[in-house]
Amino acid sequence: MATTISDGDGAADRQRRAQAALTRLLVRDMRSFRRLIIPSRLQESVPDWIAAVRALVGQYGDASATLAANYYEAQRVAARVTGRFTVPLANPPSAEQVDNSLRWATKDLWERDPEDPQTTDAQREPLDMRLVQAEKKAEAVVQKLVADQGRGTVQEAVRRDRQAKAWARAAALAACHFCKALAIRGAVYKQDTVRFRAHDNCHCGIVPVFRGQRFELSDHAREWERLYKEFAAPHSGDQLSRFRRALIEHGHMPVL
Repeated sequence: MATTISDGDGAADRQRRAQAALTRLLVRDMRSFRRLIIPSRLQESVPDWIAAVRALVGQYGDASATLAANYYEAQRVAARVTGRFTVPLANPPSAEQVDNSLRWATKDLWERDPEDPQTTDAQREPLDMRLVQAEKKAEAVVQKLVADQGRGTVQEAVRRDRQAKAWARAAALAACHFCKALAIRGAVYKQDTVRFRAHDNCHCGIVPVFRGQRFELSDHAREWERLYKEFAAPHSGDQLSRFRRALIEHGHMPVL
């Protein structure tokens, strides 16, 4: 008889909380590097800051992958599948990818002619405000790089493990409408699914589904599914915005 697994299982929730705790430590350490950016010497100091954060991404990315591997192994044991399997840790993002992400986050720091029509409102802000916004963007992109290494570890394990048959997305109660729309699809993501679709500050996780298991949506995900089918699905081309409104109106996400 097939056993049931869900995105609301305790193990999936613990894994999501563990990865979120790792993110908090990551952000704490990133903020300690803020002193490396010297406002009067941006050209010289920002590259030093990028190098320091790049090393931090490597350290925390490895920790994220290890947490994910331990989670996958525990889920495999709980599923009582046969055969041995070693979880391959996902590769870290390349130095180029990290650097490009951080350069994007800090692109508004540089002085621009306020009269230039191509200068944005963000670029016209005082430097102290631009520094605050750059820090927020950097924390968000780095969080995704680190979390993706953990999610990539589970996804790659599902792809290689003969006893795994699919994976499902586990979205937190406070997740955005985009993540919830993907989560209600259930365990439709197979071994050959290309990549986990995530945004900056996304804390969604992956639930591996093994042979002999049947995936069921959690109670809250079933409610999201009901709202999607009733208020969004019939409106081609406008489903996401309608789904977001339905979630807000029914108290399933904060109004931003």
